[in-house]
Amino acid sequence: MARSLNQVTLMGNLTRDPELRQTPNGQNVTSFSLALNRAYKDSGGEWQEVTDYIDCVCWGPLAERVAQYLSKGRRCLVQGRLQSRSWEQDGNKRSKVEVLANDVTFLDSRGAGGDNAGEGSASSTETDSGPSADKPKPSKAAKKDDVVIEDIGDEPINLDDIPF
Repeated sequence: MARSLNQVTLMGNLTRDPELRQTPNGQNVTSFSLALNRAYKDSGGEWQEVTDYIDCVCWGPLAERVAQYLSKGRRCLVQGRLQSRSWEQDGNKRSKVEVLANDVTFLDSRGAGGDNAGEGSASSTETDSGPSADKPKPSKAAKKDDVVIEDIGDEPINLDDIPF
């Protein structure tokens, strides 16, 4: 019999600050929601933008680091698996599918500057010394041969123009 695969990778912006809680036995759990933007052409050939909202949960040391380093609006990459759960609330059966994160990569810098100095990853298998955002980054000296890429505008790229 074939085995199943349950693996999710999402990149988006937090819709709210992460919420850190503790279970009665002292286990840390953090929940947060990601906004995922996508665009598609409708039947009339017009581009439409849609946002999907996905709830995520992480546990243990990963939960602590996510709550400490992420906040509303910050970008992150979440890797994990889908998990469904159900409960009864006010006599009604409720259920939801969410992402159980086992790795979260912080994509924005912590400070106001966009130098990505705070970029790092928090993983459930990582040691308790903290995310790699705390590790010093080598300085990037400006090169005289830097290539400048000019903006091509908002037009979609025609795949037939790519030579490979």
